[in-house]
Amino acid sequence: MSHHGEDTKFATKLIHFGAEIDKATGASSVPIYQASTFHQEDVDAHQPYDYTRSGNPTRQALEDYIALLEGGTRGFAFASGMAAISSALMLLSQGDHVVCTEDVYGGTYRLLTTIMNRMGVESTFVDMTDLAQVRAALRPNTKAIFLETPSNPTLKITDIAAIVAIAQEHDVLTMLDNTFMTPYHQRPIELGVDIVLHSATKFLGGHSDVLAGLAVVASDSLGRRMKQIQNGMGNVLGIQDSWLLMRGMKTLKARMEGSETSARRLAGWLSEQADVEAVFYPGLPNHPGREIHEKQSTGYGAVVSFDVGSGERAKQLMSRVRIPLVAVSLGAVESILSYPAMMSHASMPREVRLQRGITDGLVRYSVGLEDIEDIIEDLEQALRG
Repeated sequence: MSHHGEDTKFATKLIHFGAEIDKATGASSVPIYQASTFHQEDVDAHQPYDYTRSGNPTRQALEDYIALLEGGTRGFAFASGMAAISSALMLLSQGDHVVCTEDVYGGTYRLLTTIMNRMGVESTFVDMTDLAQVRAALRPNTKAIFLETPSNPTLKITDIAAIVAIAQEHDVLTMLDNTFMTPYHQRPIELGVDIVLHSATKFLGGHSDVLAGLAVVASDSLGRRMKQIQNGMGNVLGIQDSWLLMRGMKTLKARMEGSETSARRLAGWLSEQADVEAVFYPGLPNHPGREIHEKQSTGYGAVVSFDVGSGERAKQLMSRVRIPLVAVSLGAVESILSYPAMMSHASMPREVRLQRGITDGLVRYSVGLEDIEDIIEDLEQALRG
C-alpha cells in the first residue's frame, strides 16, 4: 500500500502512506475528486471507479491509509463512528447473539438495545475485565464479541489477547472500538482482533470539525463482506470530509504525544485533590487495569475521568471552567469537558448507568494541546470557586 514498505516506523507511515503525493501532477496532497460518477471509456473493460458510493479515489486514499496504520487488509470510511459500528454489526444475521462490554459507548448500547434487537440480533452486556463472565455469556448462536478498551467513560481495561483467544476457540468474530487509543497507541489487529472501529471524529480527525467513522478488517474475506455492506447501505464518508480527515491524521503522533503527556500530569494532579472522589486514568499506579493496558498499548491516552461527588458539583464545575469546551465528543486540539450522565451516556437508563460506575458526579476531560499549567489552574479555580 505504501511505497515505503512495511518496515518504516509508525510516525513515518503517518506522513508517507502511499497517497501523500498525487501521481499525476506531483501535488502535495491527494486531489479531492468531487465527482459522483466516472466516464466509462470502454463499457467492456473493468475500470477502478464507476460511482462514488462504490468507490472514489479520495476516499480510497483514506481507506488505504487507515488500513496501513492499523495493519489490516482493508479499510472503510463511513459517515460517522456509529455508521462504521452499525455496518460492522450488519455482518450479523437474524438469530445471532453478541456479547458486548457493559461499559460501551452510549450510542453503541442504544444501537444494540433499540435497533439490532428489532432485527433479531440479541446482546448480552458483561464486565469484560472478568473473563469468566465473557465465557458464561457465550451461547451456541453467539457470533461476535464487541470490545471497547479503554472503556468510555470509566476507562476500564479489557485484555484484548485473552478475549481473542476465547473468541477463536468458539469461532466468534471480535470487533473492537479503538477510538480512545488510535493505532498510534494500540493496534488490535496485531493481537488477533477481526475488525477495528473508530469514531474518526475524535483523535484521528483531531480538530472538532469532521464527523467520520472508520473500519479496518483483518482478512480479505471480511473485506469483501464489509465492502458489500458499505456499498449496499450507502453510508459512506463524503469526499471533502475524507480529505479533511487525512489532513488531520498526518499530525496524529504529534497531537497524541502532546495531549497524553498533559493527561498524565492532569491525572496525577487530580488524584492529589481532596475534593475529587475518584480519578480514572490507565496511567495511574492504582488503576486496576494498568498492567494489562501496558501489555497491549504504548500509551495511556488523553482522556481522564473524575468524580466530583455530586451532580450539583459537576454542573458547577462545568459552568466555571474557562479553557475546555463543555461539549460532547473528545480527541481534539482543544480540551473538551463532558458530562457522561447527560451527554454520551444519556441514552442509558439511569440505573444501568449507575451500575456501570457512571455516577452523577462523573465528568470526562479530554485533554487538548493547551499548556498544562493553564489547564490545571483553570480546573483549580473551577473546583474551588
